[in-house]
Amino acid sequence: MSEETFETWIDRWGLTPDGEPFTSLGGRLLPVRQNGVAAMLKVSHAPEEIAGGVLMTWWDGQGSAPVLAHASEALLMVRATGTQSLADMARNGRDDEASRIICAALDGLHAPRPGRLPSSLNPLPDWFRQLGPAARTHGGVLTKAYDMSRRLLADPREVCVLHGDAHHGNFLDFGDLGWLAIDPKGLIGDRGYDYANLLCNPDRATAVAPGRLARQVEVVAQAAALEPERLLQWLLAYAGLSAAWTLSDGNNPAGALQIAEIAAAELGL
Repeated sequence: MSEETFETWIDRWGLTPDGEPFTSLGGRLLPVRQNGVAAMLKVSHAPEEIAGGVLMTWWDGQGSAPVLAHASEALLMVRATGTQSLADMARNGRDDEASRIICAALDGLHAPRPGRLPSSLNPLPDWFRQLGPAARTHGGVLTKAYDMSRRLLADPREVCVLHGDAHHGNFLDFGDLGWLAIDPKGLIGDRGYDYANLLCNPDRATAVAPGRLARQVEVVAQAAALEPERLLQWLLAYAGLSAAWTLSDGNNPAGALQIAEIAAAELGL
């Protein structure tokens, strides 16, 4: 990737490159500075990533990285310069703390705001559209996950704007600003959905360690003021959806299926 990819936005927003460009699942990124402020320029043409930029602008730094400029596929946000990692914390004896940090950041994201909601928000039922076909094809725990998703989506509670991809790698250390979110998917639906993904992370080994899931369900339910049983229900539905996505990409869904089985067992299904 060359710097030319970013030239339009560098010129428009008066930016100075401040590191090497790189690619993530969400787009192409370049560390920059704007008037001395450390920032990150992200350019993406994927619709869900463009919608995520709209949502981050709407959040206005409450729970998410502050946005300095936004236009079409380009997003300029304050850069995280802190040295701590929630994934490292979770793997090294501070799992409870990492989960509580994510829950606190989600509180900020879920808080109501004045004015109209972004028009780009994706309804949660649409987000689950791949689970049904996968369940009909593969059966097993995917059928349990699909049935649970139908129950939950038919009875939404505390509907709000959702991050949609709330795992350890999407909450960064912004130093004095605290822990803030990046890379939202821009969904709207039941608040409980946003907590399921963190239970599946930061990696498979951590997520399926004996007793870990039951412990983190307890921690997250308390921190997020959720019913533990409903949190487990969302975990089953989400793990099934994650497996369906993995299957559609031609990859092995063993990790997601294992988490779905643990959640189903905890629910007595």
